[in-house]
Amino acid sequence: MARHRPAHLVIAATAHGYGHVTQVAAVAHGLRRRDPHLRITLAASVDPGFARERMPPGTTWLDRALDVALPMDGPLKVEWEAGLTTYAAFDADHAAHLAAQRAWLAGLAPDLVLADIPWLPLAAARALGIPAVALCSLSWLDILAESPVGAKLPASLVRHMRDAYGGAELFLRPAPSMPMSWLPNGRDVGPIADVRPRDPAALRQRLGVAADTRLVLVQFGGAGSVMPSADLSLPPKTLLLTPVPQLAERLGAVLIGPTAGPGGLAVADVLACSDAVITKPGYGTFAEAACHGVPVLSVPRGDWPEEPHLDVWLARQVPYRSVPPATLAAGHIAEPLSELFAAGPVAPVPATGIAETVELLWPWLARGA
Repeated sequence: MARHRPAHLVIAATAHGYGHVTQVAAVAHGLRRRDPHLRITLAASVDPGFARERMPPGTTWLDRALDVALPMDGPLKVEWEAGLTTYAAFDADHAAHLAAQRAWLAGLAPDLVLADIPWLPLAAARALGIPAVALCSLSWLDILAESPVGAKLPASLVRHMRDAYGGAELFLRPAPSMPMSWLPNGRDVGPIADVRPRDPAALRQRLGVAADTRLVLVQFGGAGSVMPSADLSLPPKTLLLTPVPQLAERLGAVLIGPTAGPGGLAVADVLACSDAVITKPGYGTFAEAACHGVPVLSVPRGDWPEEPHLDVWLARQVPYRSVPPATLAAGHIAEPLSELFAAGPVAPVPATGIAETVELLWPWLARGA
């Protein structure tokens, strides 16, 4: 049958963290490879440079917050009590928020909504008869329920989240995910990651450094940054690269990513070629490290409910060390980094979740064409 119009996918990304856009972007690229004419709209409150770097060319970006973000004190500490207040206030206006999201979705008229993982777009799509699928390694219901404020959640917020997440056509859980065993529509898929060519020699040549230089990506996500000691202890011949300007200046690291300006190295390309990554527990960086076989030095968040599931999984895939925040703050990381250099890199984990997710989503997009 001849195509009458391009299928239209609307991606709704949560306001909390850039890792959710990274996760869903890999699927968007897979779908675009399946159909080069696919229209993609990303609704997310993220930096436009980041959106352009991660999403397929031609994606329409809407700067729209579809839920609320947990307040953070830097990238490691969640302000849980303030977060409870924020979510409760947002839920108090549930009817108005739902009506607004129904209106903008109706105007876009997509064939499919893919949410990672704001709950209201799922509820709005269901009310409009638009197929909607959730994709994430966590749900905000599970995060909040297992957090220090879990016993204080408003009953209405819990009900709205359960109904929206459980009422989607599917809730896809890419490895590694929280169990979320309560979901009636849960479906497990493999890891999802932005896989790039691994060519460390070419990256070293571009950077103008010696062939035996160790390349280490320092990345803690979009919510501020950890500030190690300016006298950071490193193994010999180690070069740090980071997308955070303050870190680059403080540590004498190479600035990469959108903030480095035109022609700057993409973070995903650097990660693929790194000898190690220094980061916090988070799906995006952990999955990308595993899918490139890159060792990881992690700084734990402590009370983040998803963290144990990520840690256990990653430690099975690549050389992995965890150091307390105080150790990084003091700059004492030469020993664990040297151990990681000696152990890695290793064979990459296949990012099978992309193809699996594309196959699961495709019937809705093919039907709409």
